[in-house]
Amino acid sequence: MSEYDITVGQAIPVFTRTTGFANWNRYAAVNDEFVPIHMDDEAGRAAGYATAFGMGNLQWAYLHNVLREWLPGARIVRLACQFRSPNTKGMVVTAKGTVTAVRDADGGREVDVEVWTEDQDGNRLAPGTATLLLN
Repeated sequence: MSEYDITVGQAIPVFTRTTGFANWNRYAAVNDEFVPIHMDDEAGRAAGYATAFGMGNLQWAYLHNVLREWLPGARIVRLACQFRSPNTKGMVVTAKGTVTAVRDADGGREVDVEVWTEDQDGNRLAPGTATLLLN
């Protein structure tokens, strides 16, 4: 996609995963993050949730994935998000975004995007913002 095809208000293509132990174990293996609340339903319940729940940083990774799949040649200059709600086992998590600004910048064009992850009911789990640089 050319930077000239990007307009304010444009929705970016989504990235979706059904989360659970298979995803969490792969992520934990890469990050050495075998924490009981992410691996054991009883530990999740003891923490106040219905089941074990996914790592916040996995939602962070989903935000990176949605941006990289949309504009694979762009550089992610900035990404920030707030972890407001965890993703529990079996939840469908979708990373989404909407373009909020496009401008000329040193070295190319910058694109600002409102990004977030949400569950299958549309509840936002990790809202944030990103800036990408297109060369």
